[in-house]
Amino acid sequence: MSDDATFEQQALRCLDDVFRFSMSLTHNRDDAQDLVQETFLRAYRFWHTFQPGTDAKRWLFTICHHCFLRTRQRKRRVVEDDATPLESIGNVAGAAGGRAVDEYVLTQIDLGQALWNAIDRLAEPYRSVLILIDVHQQRYQAAAEILGIPTGTVRSRLFRARRQLWPVLEVYARDAGFSFAAAGGIR
Repeated sequence: MSDDATFEQQALRCLDDVFRFSMSLTHNRDDAQDLVQETFLRAYRFWHTFQPGTDAKRWLFTICHHCFLRTRQRKRRVVEDDATPLESIGNVAGAAGGRAVDEYVLTQIDLGQALWNAIDRLAEPYRSVLILIDVHQQRYQAAAEILGIPTGTVRSRLFRARRQLWPVLEVYARDAGFSFAAAGGIR
């Protein structure tokens, strides 16, 4: 099978997943499309480095994440990051008691933009880990490979990201009718 056919069969089938991942990073359809295009251009150019038998989606997520970071660095050089105040959101992520955000909870509370604003305010190492694990439901090992860090670092960053979201999101969770135990868990 030719390299083009192999690329089409293995990489292009992940196009929707890579687009969803890029949307979670950029929160802008046009930027996400640009990021996906850059990801697949790089993937095609370096397809010869892909190890057959490994997870193409993981490989593409890694490329996408690196492209996102490069794009973000370029934008920072041009425009100073404006520090808009962080909106409160009832800590759904933290309210889940340190576990992954429950899809049921997210469908019951209209968090929308406020949740993403809170996630966007996280420092980059924490933000990427949280998005990979809690939004895209990657396993710790997969996230570690995508980000190029040890699994223990993934766990540590995820813990810290959820802790940082807790106070920001707590107000919204209370408004939605969740009661909290003294230890900080949902009842």
